[in-house]
Amino acid sequence: MKKIRLAMTLLGCGLLLSGINQAFAGGIGYIDYGKVQENYPLAQQAIKEVDAKALELQQFMVDKEKQYKALDTPLKKQNFEEATSRELDAKQDEYARLRTQKEEMVYNNIQAAAKKVLVEQGLDAILDYRVIFVGGVDITNQVIQKLKSGN
Repeated sequence: MKKIRLAMTLLGCGLLLSGINQAFAGGIGYIDYGKVQENYPLAQQAIKEVDAKALELQQFMVDKEKQYKALDTPLKKQNFEEATSRELDAKQDEYARLRTQKEEMVYNNIQAAAKKVLVEQGLDAILDYRVIFVGGVDITNQVIQKLKSGN
C-alpha cells in the first residue's frame, strides 16, 4: 500500500509540474488516499485477507520448527530443511501474489471512483493531498461516498 501512495504522490507531482504553464479552468482536486482506504470496506476486507495469509505463513513456520526439533538424525533434518524451503518459497510467492492482487484491485477501484468525481466536479486533475500546499478542492469524502455506494 505504501508503494501505491508513493506512486500517487509521484503521479501528482508529475501532473503538477507538466501543467504548471497551463491555466486550470476546472481546478485541481486532491485526495487523502489513506483516509479513503480506511473508510472503504473493500479495502479493509482486502487488508484482513492479506493479514490472514501472513498469519497463516507465520503459523506454517512455527509448525515446521516444532517438526524440525522432533527429528533425530542429521539426514532427516537436512531433507526436512530442503522440503520446507521449497514449501516456504511457494507459500511466500502465493502471499506476494495475493497482496499484489488485492492492492491493485483496491487502487483501481479508488482510481475509478476518483475519475468519476473528477468528471462530475469538472476538475482538471486530482493529486495526492501531500502535494498540495495551498488551494485545491478536497474530494476525499466524495470518493469515499462513490466507493460505498458502488457508483
